[in-house]
Amino acid sequence: MRGTLYLIPNTLGKRDEFDPVMDVIPVGVQQIAARLDYFAAENAKTARAFLKKLGETAPLAHAIQQIEVRELNVNTKSDAIAALLDPIAAGRDCGLLSEAGVPAIADPGADLVRLAHARGITVRPLVGPSSILLAVMGSGLNGQSFAFNGYLPVDADERAKRLRDLEQRSRKAHQTQVWIETPYRNGALLEALRQHCAGATLLSIAVDLTLPTETIVTLPISAWRPDRIDLHKRPAIFSLLAQ
Repeated sequence: MRGTLYLIPNTLGKRDEFDPVMDVIPVGVQQIAARLDYFAAENAKTARAFLKKLGETAPLAHAIQQIEVRELNVNTKSDAIAALLDPIAAGRDCGLLSEAGVPAIADPGADLVRLAHARGITVRPLVGPSSILLAVMGSGLNGQSFAFNGYLPVDADERAKRLRDLEQRSRKAHQTQVWIETPYRNGALLEALRQHCAGATLLSIAVDLTLPTETIVTLPISAWRPDRIDLHKRPAIFSLLAQ
């Protein structure tokens, strides 16, 4: 009998002053993750740290040392991804664990999920925090139609062109455009938005979602200033809706 591939949500971040697992991961999901002895994760060390923290509220069925964690990240070759499914095909359940948030969304785990379907393996996505959905929910922008665009180009000229394209698409389809950025480039991205997008276009920025320092602000681009939110090295989601 084949095992099941469980898509295990992770926390979006942590602070010493609160328990992120208990606050954002449902009890039922904690219990499923706590009984597994096999995981595919982007980073084995941080996956074990998550499981150790999880064990404080949902006792693990296996000692940390007995839990097998195989890495799956952007450097994993296609044949190695397929090999991750062999234990599941042999009857062993597996948890796919992202570094943050839900697996397979802006995450290399999507390749494993696709192969699981191709091999007839049951896939069970579990409930947990998605920074993308939380940002759209909190933005006040169009939640009926939105598109996630991943990362924008690093090159300034290409980024400016991409921003204008996204704004045009948003205006034409009345569609919220959502993307992420490497935290140390947040400030440069905000400045590019102020330079290349219309002042009436609405921009929402959500930082530190689910954390005590969570902040979500939606304003016309003309009203945004660099000091409106401290963006320096903080995980952020950007959402835009052209008027």
